[in-house]
Amino acid sequence: MRWQEARELFPNQFILVSILDYHEEGDKKIVDEVAPIRPVSEKEANKEFFHAKEGTTVYHTSNQDFIIYLRREPMMKVRRGI
Repeated sequence: MRWQEARELFPNQFILVSILDYHEEGDKKIVDEVAPIRPVSEKEANKEFFHAKEGTTVYHTSNQDFIIYLRREPMMKVRRGI
């Protein structure tokens, strides 16, 4: 289903979704199609986000667009063999 449809079914709450389709625009992954798995309580949202399996994520339906910002450069470089 489209992200807008998921927003209507689960208004103003976190949901665990499977990402079915997306497109990239520069450093953004814009999610077009999702399969809602279940609502997630605000208390459990952070835990669920970090334990989500590949291809799934937790996102809040108050966001009009479902955008994941891509980080192409590592945050920290580590030297090995010192």
